[in-house]
Amino acid sequence: MQNVSDQIVVDTGKRDPTFPAIYPTLGGFQLDNPSSWTRGQPFDLFRDMRERAPVMWSPSRRKGMSGFWSITRYADIKQVELAPDAFSSQRGSMHLAMPDRSEWKPRQLVDASLNSLINLDSAVHINLRTQHAPFFFPKYVETLKARVAEKVDALLDEMERRGPVVDFAKIFSHELPMFTLCEMLGIDEADRPRVIKWMHYLESAAQYLTNPLQAFLAEPSLPFRFNRVLQEMFDYGKAVMADRRRNPRDDLLTLIAQIEIDGEQLSQDYLDGSWLLIIFAGNDTTRNSLSGTMRLMTEFPEQRQMIIDEPDLIPKMSHEALRLVSPVITMRRTATQDAEIAGQPIAENEKIIMWYGAANRDPEVFPEPDNFDMHRPNVEKHLAFGHGVHRCLGNRIAQMQLNIAYERIFDRFPNIRWTGKQKIAPVVLVHAISSLQVDLYGGRRR
Repeated sequence: MQNVSDQIVVDTGKRDPTFPAIYPTLGGFQLDNPSSWTRGQPFDLFRDMRERAPVMWSPSRRKGMSGFWSITRYADIKQVELAPDAFSSQRGSMHLAMPDRSEWKPRQLVDASLNSLINLDSAVHINLRTQHAPFFFPKYVETLKARVAEKVDALLDEMERRGPVVDFAKIFSHELPMFTLCEMLGIDEADRPRVIKWMHYLESAAQYLTNPLQAFLAEPSLPFRFNRVLQEMFDYGKAVMADRRRNPRDDLLTLIAQIEIDGEQLSQDYLDGSWLLIIFAGNDTTRNSLSGTMRLMTEFPEQRQMIIDEPDLIPKMSHEALRLVSPVITMRRTATQDAEIAGQPIAENEKIIMWYGAANRDPEVFPEPDNFDMHRPNVEKHLAFGHGVHRCLGNRIAQMQLNIAYERIFDRFPNIRWTGKQKIAPVVLVHAISSLQVDLYGGRRR
């Protein structure tokens, strides 16, 4: 199987589209600047884009990066998601920018970010996805519930011990999905602190590339330790995958290590990519949904009261929160041929960026889209998990964790409230809430 990294289309620095733009380019927010996203998603701009520029061209402000088309309407994003032959994941990857190969540093990290399931198209993607599926079926999800519930209780104990005002993101949101992921992978208990450390360094590295000075001041040792830590992470992944081939277990790591395409096991390049994808992308939806929902339940107290009075509504509440939070901000596709979206001609090899937060507040699909309404008749039709062949494989795992967490949080801390303090990391791909302060008792006595 050929590596995605060997066939990827790199940016040329192209500023203007091949075909003239029929919609205006709206300003006021730099969509391709990670620092812009530390203020949250630009829902006002998304509204204007849906109404005035549903397929909008943006010339990049970053040196060497090509411009891109932004898609914001629900129907148009579904059109793109349902046409993988015309709009490829593999040709340009999921990254907003794809610089020349001479700039791929660290090279192993860039290669690994490309050579994975999320960037593959057509039959190979379906084949790999099908082989992963047993660990994402409802039957397996059921086996995790008791362990997840026990972990939730332990994390709530820790919050209570540190309370009443705590950092919910750091104590709870970051920890729960990482625990569940390690349980699925079969990572030995003694090795789990290392996985948490690697996750921290990967996130810090993204921030370092965006704002080197700020990241350096926050953690001066980062530039000097990063390459060593990165090598440690890949060496561990290589060793554990090799061990699972020799000594298989009943876990997800074994399944990945044993996968075959056309009778051959995955190359080390794809094993590196699978390992990176698991560590870095395996918990973003759950983590940021948990924190984002604490904000929403503070902003919409009547909805919180509904689930306190009637906990059976939590699955609906969870879906509506996913819609409003939209924890995965965007995904990219690349045109494999000349195409058209909403009347706008798109040329081969041009980038299409789908903004899920915009689509999830499209009033044509969700009336009064900025309101939290768990009783919407189409409450499950959001695009927080994507759509089509690339719909998030772990969506059942994520929803199971969210439902258990919300049930126990609001049973134990019915007055929990966001204090208004938060930090959002400079990341375009996900709504990365790195810190969120809550008062467990809402300012009341315990």
